[in-house]
Amino acid sequence: MDKFRKLFQKKCSIIGMIHVGALPGCPKYSGSINDIVKKACYESELYLKHGMHGILVENMHDIPYVQSKHFGPEVTASMSRICTELRKIIPRTTPFGIQVLSCGNKEALAIGKACDMNFIRAEGYVFSHVADEGLTDANAGLILRYRKTIGGENILVFTDIKKKHSSHAITGDISTVETAKAAEYFLSDGVILTGAATGEAADVEELQDVKRAVRVPVLIGSGVTYENVENFKSADGLIVGSYFKKGGKWDNDVDGDRLNKFMGKISCWE
Repeated sequence: MDKFRKLFQKKCSIIGMIHVGALPGCPKYSGSINDIVKKACYESELYLKHGMHGILVENMHDIPYVQSKHFGPEVTASMSRICTELRKIIPRTTPFGIQVLSCGNKEALAIGKACDMNFIRAEGYVFSHVADEGLTDANAGLILRYRKTIGGENILVFTDIKKKHSSHAITGDISTVETAKAAEYFLSDGVILTGAATGEAADVEELQDVKRAVRVPVLIGSGVTYENVENFKSADGLIVGSYFKKGGKWDNDVDGDRLNKFMGKISCWE
């Protein structure tokens, strides 16, 4: 918790999500990496203008996703290019993180190290599950050993548990609380709770149960809106993407009016 509080100094920090455009090689790639960089930089500036507490970037437009074992080098190269440009914009006082889909946790750590980033969002940390791109195997031991190898201990690893867009039938006898405890035992720097899919809210009672059960930070990773944010103010951090987009749809552009409205409400907490 001390490392988290040193990085995120608000009681409940708001982390704005940048969904970068589809990368080279993906079906939805536009044909211009420069355009992708330009848009990501614009959205970063918009978040900073409205007082965002942290920024997280991910390649969500790379649908349909493939597992990291099938990545080409263009994924890490492109995300490194984007994050290098974002690093020039985002102040060192603003936490800056990355997620590489799907389950590109080692790639995220490598990019984080190269681009002087502060945290990653990791999938599949403890207990295997079936995602829409296939079986995701537990990887805590592998990625923390890799973090040690590259000297990246300053990069915090926040871990999804009972992750969205996944079936957890094979671990149906293990509760979310027990999963959180396992992640804590396996040295997670923070656990992330989500709803069943992008834009769907997490369970409020589950948040309270997990908060009571573990001593690591607990974040919410989906479905936070202006209307329901009060329900999640006991969390240590809220990762918000869809609500900040036009019409509340994740694949639209960031909407300054929504940002202003949401962050205005959050300012009353401080």
